[in-house]
Amino acid sequence: MNISVPALKKLVVRKFTAQGVDIETAAQVADVLIYADLRGVSSHGVMRVEHYITRLKAGGITKSPNFSVEKRGTNHLIFKGGHGFGHVICKEAMDETIKIAKEHGSCTTIIQESSHCGALGYFLEQATSENLIAIMCSQTDSAVVPFGGKEPYFGTNPIAFGFPTDEKPIILDMATSNVALGKILYAREKGEAIPNTWGVDAQGAPTTDPHQVKSLTPFAGPKGYGLALVVDVLSGILASEAFGPHISKMYGDYEQKRNLGQYLYVLDPTIFCDVKQFKASVSQMVHELHDAPTALNFDQVLVPGEIEQKRSANTIEKGIDLPEQVYNYLNC
Repeated sequence: MNISVPALKKLVVRKFTAQGVDIETAAQVADVLIYADLRGVSSHGVMRVEHYITRLKAGGITKSPNFSVEKRGTNHLIFKGGHGFGHVICKEAMDETIKIAKEHGSCTTIIQESSHCGALGYFLEQATSENLIAIMCSQTDSAVVPFGGKEPYFGTNPIAFGFPTDEKPIILDMATSNVALGKILYAREKGEAIPNTWGVDAQGAPTTDPHQVKSLTPFAGPKGYGLALVVDVLSGILASEAFGPHISKMYGDYEQKRNLGQYLYVLDPTIFCDVKQFKASVSQMVHELHDAPTALNFDQVLVPGEIEQKRSANTIEKGIDLPEQVYNYLNC
């Protein structure tokens, strides 16, 4: 089912406001979800609306949270999200982080009392649009087997980096698992098979049936596993939140607050160099990569996030394709 971006946002906002969510919050959540759908990352898109509303009804998300910002030293913040929507918490926290980074050259923010926030790239673009560099990571509930293990320990634990250029920013936004859990769920919605590298069944064996997936696998084996650990230390333990298997489940425990932690770091390049030269050099790197000789079956070397940016531009024009079940839910 195809739908235009304005029409889709209207449907998403209507679903949330019908549950007593204020229109500003509903619109912000909708923006982050549609950002993902535009880029083809449907696992983090509007298919999640039903889940958020289920958690909202059960009490696991606070409709009208009280945010608080505590300054630690010159350029360190603790941002408490009051158990609201992670999409709004992270947007507000990034705004505060950017302010301090512009004033003092950099800022590190620990987010507490948060929940699932969607695609990290959205928040990085807040910083890159201000000519700032940004790093962000977020813990998630246990879903990925550790390298050499049979049962899940860490979550998909995404990590992302953003760099401004003279053109579009470079956005590297990735899960530390081979894929995000949402891609498995999306395959279930569409009734499609998955690659056997995405997940394992109850016996720890690879499977192509998304309904049989009990755990995900870390990307590149020990490398993805190692990064997942780093993410949980920075966004979980450092934030005095739970970690690994001690985090409440996203799909389950709906009445419980998620208490997720997120980590933000924003750096002003002018601390070290001229920002115009920095952006020009990064842009030069991008163009040189574009012109690099290609391997067999490749048309061009691309930079992180470029495929998603091109897809977003095309999708805005032609509209977003949704699974029929998702479309029907949003319309009911």
